[in-house]
Formats: sequence, C-alpha cells, structure tokens
Amino acid sequence: MMHLEEMTAAVELGRTGEREAARTQLTALWEACDDPQTRCAIAHYLADVQDETEDELSWDLRALEDVEDDGWLPSLHLNLADDYRRLSQTQLAEDHLSIARGLLSGVPEGAYGDLIRSGVVHVAEALAAGSVRRLETNPSS
Repeated sequence: MMHLEEMTAAVELGRTGEREAARTQLTALWEACDDPQTRCAIAHYLADVQDETEDELSWDLRALEDVEDDGWLPSLHLNLADDYRRLSQTQLAEDHLSIARGLLSGVPEGAYGDLIRSGVVHVAEALAAGSVRRLETNPSS
C-alpha cells in the first residue's frame, strides 16, 4: 500500500495525543494519493483525529466514497452512525447502524470483529438513551 509507513506513523501520532500533527500528515498523504482504497484508509484514520464531530463526519463520508474493499463497510457505517448520533440526526444514525448490523455476519472473529460488534452495541445503547456524548470507546476519544 502506497505511503504505508507514513500513514502508520501518522496514525501512531494520533494515538499518542498528537492529533494536530497526525491531521497534518494524514491530510498531506490523502492529497498526494490517487489510489481510492488508500484514500479510504487515510480518510478513515483522519476522521479519528478530528476535534469536531462535523469534521469527523466529513472524513467518514469521504472514506465511504472511496471504499473499494467491502471489509471496511461495517466500520465505516458504524462510525457514520455514531457521527450522526452525536449530531442529533437520529434517523441517519439509525439508518447507518442498521447497515452496520446487516454487515456483521461478514466481520471476522478476533479483536477487530469484537471491536466492531461491541461498537454496534455501544452506539445502539447510546442512541436508545438519546445520548449525544462521545463514547469512551470511540477511536476519536
């Protein structure tokens, strides 16, 4: 994958709290990349280092536009459901949560699958409770 080392380093910056540096590096990679699948991955990670929910939503939508590998879809729809939930756009949140649920049968067993399955539960619970708070389990936290 093009820019894999740079992308990995930028994602790690975000995970260690250097969100602005991560945003800058990931944005530069996204602008320089013309491969849709790589752009999808970069946009997906860029969403996680945004400070505002509206910006996170924008990057999650860009990731969805560039998706070519169906394996990304459960996570992307889960993130969109959570974005819309936090923006009090309940119907859109429910729509994307429904899509994410429908894709769970294709999610592999293991840590990634467990993360997606538990994320669906957490977003559904928050949505049912009317919460618009960022979940502690959100990668953007």
